[in-house]
Amino acid sequence: MAAAMVARQGRELQRYSASTGGRVVVGCVPYRARRDGSGEVEVLVISSQKKGAAGGVLIPKGGWELDESMDEAARREAMEEAGVAGEVAGPALGRWCYRSRSYDATYEGIVLPLRVTAELERWPEMGARRREWVTAAEAIERCPHWWMREALQRFADRLAADQPQPQPPPPQLLGSAL
Repeated sequence: MAAAMVARQGRELQRYSASTGGRVVVGCVPYRARRDGSGEVEVLVISSQKKGAAGGVLIPKGGWELDESMDEAARREAMEEAGVAGEVAGPALGRWCYRSRSYDATYEGIVLPLRVTAELERWPEMGARRREWVTAAEAIERCPHWWMREALQRFADRLAADQPQPQPPPPQLLGSAL
């Protein structure tokens, strides 16, 4: 798979929210089936570019640009920040408004589920971020951002709802009542 090895930079193509005035960002919850064959799902989290491991774990996210669809933005951010390729798998997990910790602005964030189809050996932000596969529960526990935790919880809830529910055993047939 050919991938651009330079992350997009600049604000020229950024989308801005009509309701908050801040940037619109798109993120994703990258996920895969565990490799141990258990059928359990794990999510990919990344370290903060600014704070490293001390900043907890994050999901890939970044500005949604004018020349791309929401799905394209989610896939681009996953490739740039986490070094994975994948396909958006279902509707958005939600939309949140949150205060930027770096700027005096309120951003609008949208998060999509992303089924990972490939892990790259090299990616644009590999020198600044660490990636790690964990359970959704562990990601929720370690993430410092309330809106990302909510997105991860919604992903976990959606996954649980999609799992086949155990069926009760059929009733036992007893002897004839005649």
